[in-house]
Amino acid sequence: MQPVTPNWRTSTYTGTENCVEVADNEPTKVMVRDTKARSRGIMAVQPTVWEVFLEVVKKG
Repeated sequence: MQPVTPNWRTSTYTGTENCVEVADNEPTKVMVRDTKARSRGIMAVQPTVWEVFLEVVKKG
């Protein structure tokens, strides 16, 4: 199996000061990184954890 190249995208809700990018094209993980500090690393979580996070954020 060949490694998947992350398909990074910037959130449409991101402002000019707080930018994050998300890559969710792998079946086993969702990756998140700071757009302005990409060299600082990547946070990876399971897709189900990411879905719960998004639901909580949407509820405010």
